[in-house]
Amino acid sequence: MLDENCIFCKIIKNEIPSFKFYEDKNFIAILDINPIKEGHTMIIPKEHCPDILDLEEPIHSELFKTAKKIGKILKKTFNSKRIGYAIEGFGVDHVHLHLVPIDKGYELNPCDSKNASKEELKETLEKIKKNIN
Repeated sequence: MLDENCIFCKIIKNEIPSFKFYEDKNFIAILDINPIKEGHTMIIPKEHCPDILDLEEPIHSELFKTAKKIGKILKKTFNSKRIGYAIEGFGVDHVHLHLVPIDKGYELNPCDSKNASKEELKETLEKIKKNIN
């Protein structure tokens, strides 16, 4: 079920534009408009759920399978050593998983996020799309 007041639910319903590059029956993956680093992506379950602990199986497990798939694409695209994960649900009351290409642990710091222009996000999106098989 979706929440009509949730910005992520509106993105899922295509009521608000996003920089989406992945979608299946349960999730979407979009670029974060305030990335910590280039390629910062959010995987959002299509069903509205504020807390990851409330995600039912098999959706909970599928979230991490999807993250692995998307993470491999990001790692290849940005030649990063690792993909940092952060589970969220506070800024937007809808659970989402942040994936950030990183080379050192301290790079996964939300205080380092900055607003990206539409042009920057379009360029990043094109880089990622070249590595989706």
